[in-house]
Amino acid sequence: MSKFGQWFRRAWLVLVVAGIVILLDQWTKELVRRSIPDYTSIIPIPALGEYFIFEHVHNYGAAFGILQNQGNFFIIVAVVVVIGILAYIRYLPTEDWLVRLLLGLMLGGAVGNVIDRINQGYVTDFVKMGIPGVYYWPNYNIADSAIVIGVIGLGIYVVVDDIRRHRQQKAARAIDAVD
Repeated sequence: MSKFGQWFRRAWLVLVVAGIVILLDQWTKELVRRSIPDYTSIIPIPALGEYFIFEHVHNYGAAFGILQNQGNFFIIVAVVVVIGILAYIRYLPTEDWLVRLLLGLMLGGAVGNVIDRINQGYVTDFVKMGIPGVYYWPNYNIADSAIVIGVIGLGIYVVVDDIRRHRQQKAARAIDAVD
């Protein structure tokens, strides 16, 4: 099998998940851009009232609005992340499907937001959640959600896998000590 064939055998799940994230992200952002005027909001689920709102905003910064007007920097960071993920895939054992899924979420989220930055100069954010009159989480989108779920999930996976490996090593040492 060619090197590309070997890589693709390991990468297909990452690419499929990333593709789904990109399609959902761009589709929902386009719906928002067409149906909710800039800086206005709607209540998509009346039963949730103002706890869950779709508010169309332009994000010129990163997560939570930090580092405003650094679009080119974020494009460069996203390109580095994309290249890093695509290069790292070749080192993953084929049975690590969960890691591939999480990497796909991160890859799709990074690309989804880069598409906005290249096409518009900003990212379209629209999901707003919180407690009216008390606190609202900063607006976000599908790409942001995918990145956050991917990063947190990978962090949990690494910690759990490290604990599992440590326990296996400890058990192996105990068996060796008995022999």
